[in-house]
Amino acid sequence: MISENDKPDCAVLLAVYNGMKYLEEQLQSILSQTGVNVTVFASVDISTDGSDKWLIQASEKDSRIIVLSAEERFGGAAKNFFRLIKDVDFSRFDYVAFADQDDIWNADKLHKAARIIQYSDYDAYSSNVMAFWSDGKVRLIKKSQPQRQWDYIFEAAGPGCTYLMSVSLMAEIKKCLLLNWEQAQDVSLHDWFCYAFARANNYKWFIDQESSMQYRQHEKNQVGVNTGLKAYQARIKKILSGWWLTQAVLIANLVGAGQTEFIQSWAKLDRPGLIKLARHAFQCRRRKQEQLFFFTCCIVLAIAGRNV
Repeated sequence: MISENDKPDCAVLLAVYNGMKYLEEQLQSILSQTGVNVTVFASVDISTDGSDKWLIQASEKDSRIIVLSAEERFGGAAKNFFRLIKDVDFSRFDYVAFADQDDIWNADKLHKAARIIQYSDYDAYSSNVMAFWSDGKVRLIKKSQPQRQWDYIFEAAGPGCTYLMSVSLMAEIKKCLLLNWEQAQDVSLHDWFCYAFARANNYKWFIDQESSMQYRQHEKNQVGVNTGLKAYQARIKKILSGWWLTQAVLIANLVGAGQTEFIQSWAKLDRPGLIKLARHAFQCRRRKQEQLFFFTCCIVLAIAGRNV
């Protein structure tokens, strides 16, 4: 247990790809965190904008920044974050956080999350976020609806950049990744995987109703906020292609939930399984609107009459 007067040590895993436009502002908001000791571990997906050189220069000026050697073209944030989890030694830290390259953290983001974990029986923290756009528009994105029995199989606990996890939880996530490294490369979203592992293995997760950061929205967001007609059309197309449920089955198997009766009842993604899954929609998403959307997608796929 960390004493009242000690600052917890937080490892921040920063995945970077062509991030120079916003990277400096984001990194400054991380290094300026109050009430905690921060060490940033950065992994740069092969970039063309000088992100790697800039980070190396920054690390030479500030020992709290550690840049992992360039390895390969990851092609997505999940593989880059998994590389960070695999290669960083967490043994001297109390907590581990994820960071994107383009957001702005509240000054007390890590300290508040660490205190909630330290003085409760929770093992991990995430929160709502305040999305913002270059035109000045802002919007609170709510992810703190009550957790459902099976929501973790189908969604993350909010944006991964809000996560803070105990080092004991992260050690188990790392162990799972190393044991299933090849299969894990097919996971598209690292935050979904980590939340699923925690919940499937009886770790407790707190989702804060308050925002812990400013969540920048721009044309190069890999996920971002689903707003607008085009965003919903793209989302529906992706879900109806079978990507979402195929990922759910993959993640369930990786985190040790694949053999449960519930997962087995629909894992073949055939018509009977999809209809059964639709009947459990209220257990599979936190937000009521998303439960209806989930139900509709399952029914549409079942009517289509083909395996996903």
